[in-house]
Amino acid sequence: MTKADLIEDVSRLAEVTRKDGEVIVETIFDSIVRSLRVGDKIEIRGFGSFRTRQRKPRIGRNPKTGDKVDVPAKKIPFFKPSKELKDLVNGAPDEVAPAVSTLPQA
Repeated sequence: MTKADLIEDVSRLAEVTRKDGEVIVETIFDSIVRSLRVGDKIEIRGFGSFRTRQRKPRIGRNPKTGDKVDVPAKKIPFFKPSKELKDLVNGAPDEVAPAVSTLPQA
């Protein structure tokens, strides 16, 4: 799914114009980015949480030349899915269609 697909879905489900759907999606994304920038954690119940992790400085290598390169410390965004989302993606036992192997064999 692309950002455009998400905007289309929001517009259709909320029964608003595509432009209004785009404003909604952009506002959500901007709010998440702003919160992460200041170090806040975002928790969306039933979906997951966003936070930043600190990476330590390290010595890397330029893949083209093989020269050593200093890579500075930096913050990276991290997403941890909720148990509910993991279950939905993996098909929780009570939500899974019957397996093909349970059909009678001819």
